[in-house]
Amino acid sequence: MDTRLQQLTDWVRQFPGLEQAQPVPVSGDASFRRYFRVTNAGRTYIVMDAPPSHEDCVPFVALAQHWHQQGVAVPALVQQDLALGFLLLEDFGDELLLGALTEPDADNLDSADTLYLGALTELLRIQQLTEAPDFTLPPYDAALLDREMQLFPDWLLSQQLGLELGNSERALLDTAFAYLRESALAQPEVVVHRDYHSRNLLVRPGTELPGVIDFQDAVRGPVTYDLVSLLKDCYIRWPEDKLDQWVAHYHRLSLDAGLHHADADTFRQWFELMGMQRHLKAAGIFARLSIRDGKTGYLGDIPRTVQYLVDASARQGALRHFHSWLAEVVMPAIERRLTAPALESPAP
Repeated sequence: MDTRLQQLTDWVRQFPGLEQAQPVPVSGDASFRRYFRVTNAGRTYIVMDAPPSHEDCVPFVALAQHWHQQGVAVPALVQQDLALGFLLLEDFGDELLLGALTEPDADNLDSADTLYLGALTELLRIQQLTEAPDFTLPPYDAALLDREMQLFPDWLLSQQLGLELGNSERALLDTAFAYLRESALAQPEVVVHRDYHSRNLLVRPGTELPGVIDFQDAVRGPVTYDLVSLLKDCYIRWPEDKLDQWVAHYHRLSLDAGLHHADADTFRQWFELMGMQRHLKAAGIFARLSIRDGKTGYLGDIPRTVQYLVDASARQGALRHFHSWLAEVVMPAIERRLTAPALESPAP
């Protein structure tokens, strides 16, 4: 018996109009949170189940209230019980940005432009937010950057792919990590959503601006972090010329807003190196979700994510040895272990 679901049902039924509510599962995510939909007189709401033993709802509540007041399209908070870990939220529907996009071709780039330009407009609003009065965003500091990059060797290379890392490989990783860390810390700091991508943005009727979810891990950090999350998305990839247009557009927007004073080349270099840091982290998380949490569906996103690393490192002279190792050792291992037949059984 799902005792949490029974608790959630009893909790939501205490509110007027929801006395007979039957929570319907909507989705989970890459955490212990679950989401359900309930209906009141034809209007729907989302109920978040965030077990207190695993999830802290305080950041979500503080940021939801503050960002909503500041005009960011996050769900309105209707009811809350932090002790139980239940939240009743505005319902933005089910149409994720990812679902509204199709694989890139000449016929759908115009519609993608509309969706991405809306997402970039909303990103600019987020990056200009003031600090919430009751919650201070943690810094995206060197320790956090390093912990995230370490997920790549710990979970993907060693555990998922079974690669043995000797002193030379670890030195190579250390050098690359230091280079990426220094670039990230040199960037101007803004509010960073930290997972601003196509699975956390919802298409809403009547507006080009997306609904924004999964923002509870926000920090203060590099100005290009959320931009690279959106444009070098781990779940879909766009042609380089289209990527160039969107990056140039956001460079102008953020420059005009006073978020930085970088020229176009410097901004693009920040973007490229920030993308490498994020993709190291994401590839490691995808492996961890499979090995530790049994969520094997993310394994199929690893080849695309690591290919971003291969391509970006090819453009960095300082990372040429790292690039060669990725291309000659890591990608072949991924092809061996994470092709369709290999995914039928878990890695030892």
